[in-house]
Amino acid sequence: MINKNDFPVLEFDTDKVAKLNPSQLVDKKFDATRMIITFFPDAINKLIANGELEVYYKIGGENPFTIYRFVKDPDVLIVLGQVGCPSCGGNLDLFYAFGITKVMFCGGGGVLDKNIKVGQLLVVDGAIRDEGFSYHYVEPSRFIYTDKKISDKIAAYLEQYNIPYLRGLTWTTDALFRETAEKVELRKSEGAKIVEMEQAGCIAVAQFRGFDYGAIIYGGDDVASEEWNHRGWNTREGIRFNLVMLCKEIVKEF
Repeated sequence: MINKNDFPVLEFDTDKVAKLNPSQLVDKKFDATRMIITFFPDAINKLIANGELEVYYKIGGENPFTIYRFVKDPDVLIVLGQVGCPSCGGNLDLFYAFGITKVMFCGGGGVLDKNIKVGQLLVVDGAIRDEGFSYHYVEPSRFIYTDKKISDKIAAYLEQYNIPYLRGLTWTTDALFRETAEKVELRKSEGAKIVEMEQAGCIAVAQFRGFDYGAIIYGGDDVASEEWNHRGWNTREGIRFNLVMLCKEIVKEF
């Protein structure tokens, strides 16, 4: 049933069956249930070069991509994420149809507090829904939250190994070129620590389908200061590789 509204994006439909469903595109079930979605191609390339990954499955179509398996941890798959909720969240829905039920996301985001250093880890507790994708999976709300049991497991693992981290919200937006000064201040006042483009959508898919999902975002560029600062965030290969390997261990705890 559709809840009518003056604004189309707020017209949530409670019907779980769509005209096109992910299950219609699936020709097999994976024999692995765990997956890492990462935005670090350098880390994947290093793992391939080290012989730690093997090609597991290729998704065809106009935007093809490859899913890899960890050789020594065959129940853990890894894939390079696509930018934005429609691509990343849509693929996540497809992965669930393939049989994936435990997912760790790791990526980078713009910090909303300049005191958050490059590489600082944020365990995602939820997201401000400033995008459109999630509203088709979960009824309208200003915030959406991760499963606390999963986020607590992630935090407990980091504490066990004395890895510093923050916990909090992200701000998920579709429009990276519209992160204005006033919006940054508003989102900070609402509790967001990092801005990114996927979390609200991925959390919504996990809620809608009912599987385990957690995310760690590391502090990247600075959007909190008077002028934007790149801070060389995407060249921190050591941080990025270590985060992928950390997520591999964490997702096995789910």
